[in-house]
Amino acid sequence: MRAYEDWVIEAETRGLKISEVIVQNQMEELEQSEQALFERMRQNLRVMRKSVETGLSGERRSLSGLVGGDAAKVEGRRKRGESLVGELMSGAIARALAVAEVNACMGKIVAAPTAGSCGVLPAVLLTIEEDRRVSEQAVLHALFTAAGLGIIIAERANVSGAEGGCQAEIGSAAAMAAAAAVELAGGSPRQTADAAAIAMKSMLGLVCDPVGGLVEVPCVKRNATGAIIALTAAEMALSGVKSAIPVDEVIDTMGQIGKQMPCTLKETAQGGLAVTPTGRRIQADFL
Repeated sequence: MRAYEDWVIEAETRGLKISEVIVQNQMEELEQSEQALFERMRQNLRVMRKSVETGLSGERRSLSGLVGGDAAKVEGRRKRGESLVGELMSGAIARALAVAEVNACMGKIVAAPTAGSCGVLPAVLLTIEEDRRVSEQAVLHALFTAAGLGIIIAERANVSGAEGGCQAEIGSAAAMAAAAAVELAGGSPRQTADAAAIAMKSMLGLVCDPVGGLVEVPCVKRNATGAIIALTAAEMALSGVKSAIPVDEVIDTMGQIGKQMPCTLKETAQGGLAVTPTGRRIQADFL
């Protein structure tokens, strides 16, 4: 079974970025050229940019009426200079909501790693890109860092809410975004691992309890909190804060916790917020 630690050691030994090791690995495994891999990733980035733009417009609403317009509210407050948490954090919140709202409205998104967690990674990376004025090529490299970690998570545990709860979706996305953010900010391969571990540890045990069985409540807003956890983890790692538990062990733990969760808390809408009085009322309104 592959380990993220192996890639970190290889990157450190060869003096490479973690993304460079992952790209080389994928070139060999998929038998594709570096150019072809980057073009595919560039296409994903274009979709991410478009989904942010669409979501921030505030023009779309989901068929249920539960989702739509919140990203525009947060973005409006940010643009008015009223943000409580600052430009970077409020920008990430708005973008995460935007992409998740587009998904709920049946728009085009990049599942990163899933549709339900699609807002976390683009929110973090595009916010840093704007704040740091980094190149698109640097963002693409960061996306490979995220994708490589996603491969490891899928192999060692899972990224499905039906299998592992929301920790497997938003938790995985937060870990991927944290690692990518560290690379984008110039951090070391080791720091990407620490950031990923810190982010995922903060999400362990998170249940999947979609109200009415829809990927809307509380899913959309969890994308925003996932993005903030990713940025927090990245900031700690870049400061030299280390994770006491290695990232591969954290991933394995997430997988085990998912297996121990009752099925009522794994995307069945039979537990958690889905069965609160309000949750039941919302579901009844759909019938």
